[in-house]
Amino acid sequence: MSENITSIDQRRAQRKRANFTAIVTDVISGQPIGHLGNLSANGMLLISPNPPRSEAIYQVSLSLPGLGSAPQTIEVGVQEQWHEAAASPGQVWAGYRIVAIDEADAALLDAWLEQPGHA
Repeated sequence: MSENITSIDQRRAQRKRANFTAIVTDVISGQPIGHLGNLSANGMLLISPNPPRSEAIYQVSLSLPGLGSAPQTIEVGVQEQWHEAAASPGQVWAGYRIVAIDEADAALLDAWLEQPGHA
């Protein structure tokens, strides 16, 4: 029962739309896997040219602007939750749950989420 409550709570986390171009990169391969659509403390939506593997886990990095004089890069472990074809040909929308983030990157993410203007 508590698993269902946790899943519901994760989906209710405040999401902020990326009003900037943020390329999300697979840290292991060094290859970009998509552009950030929105981001929350618990997950992210990516717009990608290729579908991810179902339930795959990725270590990714992305830069968040507005946290200092230069964008701050954070690294997170994410797991694919769903994906579907986007309205635009050649694009896939994919939802990921954050499964690992260190304290320093979590603090940067929280600070970015607290900023106005990214809703």
